[in-house]
Formats: sequence, C-alpha cells, structure tokens
Amino acid sequence: MSDSRLLRRFDLFTSAKTACAIHAPHPALREALVQASLNPTVRSIAYQAKALVAGAEVKIDAVILQQDDGRYLLDVVPARQLRDLEQEGMFRLALRDLGLQVRLVTMEDLRTQPLRGNASFVWSYQDRPVPVGIRMRVLQALRDEGPMELGRLLEGLRADRDPAPAVMSMASEDLIEIDLVSQRLGPGSIVRTRT
Repeated sequence: MSDSRLLRRFDLFTSAKTACAIHAPHPALREALVQASLNPTVRSIAYQAKALVAGAEVKIDAVILQQDDGRYLLDVVPARQLRDLEQEGMFRLALRDLGLQVRLVTMEDLRTQPLRGNASFVWSYQDRPVPVGIRMRVLQALRDEGPMELGRLLEGLRADRDPAPAVMSMASEDLIEIDLVSQRLGPGSIVRTRT
C-alpha cells in the first residue's frame, strides 16, 4: 500500500455513532469527533458533502450531530475550511435550508479539563474486544441497580482480568455512559446504561 493511501486511511474517523467514515485530517476535528462520540446527548454523527441551494449544488463538507435537542453542524474553529464571501454565503444558506444550528467548538473548548483527559483515556480503549461474559455482567448490573459509581461497578464484576478496559471499551461502543465532565475519571465517576 502506498504511503499516500495509508495516510488517507488514518484520516478517516469512525465510531459507534458515525453513519459513515468521516474524513478528519485535522487533529482538532478528530478530537471534537471523539468528544462527540462519548457525549451522551449526541445520538448520531453524520457527514454531508453537498447540499442544494436554489437549485445549485454547494460543497458544504458538514459534520452533523444529531443531539437530543436538534441537529447541529459541528464547527471546529481550528479545522475550518477557508471560503470566500460568495462560498460562505452559499454555505450559510445551505445550513438554513438543512435546518442546522451551529455547534461552535474552539481550541479552548477542546482543551477543557477534565473532559479532554477523560475522553482521551476512554477512547484509547476503543475497538478493544470485550469478552461476552463481562459485557453481560456490566449491562445486567447497570440494568438491575441503575446508575452507579465506577469503583462499585468494577468491584462487583467477577472477572479473571481487570474489567476496567472492558468498561472503557463499552463506553466507546456507545453501550454505556460514563460521566466524563464533572470530575477526573475515577472510582466516583457515574456509569449508566445508554438511554
């Protein structure tokens, strides 16, 4: 495989919430997509390359977040594409026609702790295989007892290996939610089933 094809493949972002692979060559966009993938209010992440505005095809390269309260364009400031005035005008008309609100994300937003560190840590376990037994015990415990502290959940799991990596992987698979915003990830972090 040529180096250029290999690089293009690594520019693609996928998660349990993405409808398709999203071209994400900018690190800030990748980080925003990771945080959106772990955000419980984000239900799905889609990509739309073009839109029709007054019968004309307009390139929009839009990452669209379907959240509990509506549809949003993910506007990551450091990863924005440069547009001239005419292109920007057509882009804004396309957003209006699509009924998209704008979710503005700055570098400062991406660096906000504890979310940044927590999301990075949880995402490092993405795609790690989770044994079926552990998966079932985690889901059963959360179904039976409701939301609980991470430490209590891990203590209650009978496993021959540390179950923490499996729990992190399940969060990246959108099977469970872990509170990544209110405190640094630890025994007191609240875990719940995906609603």
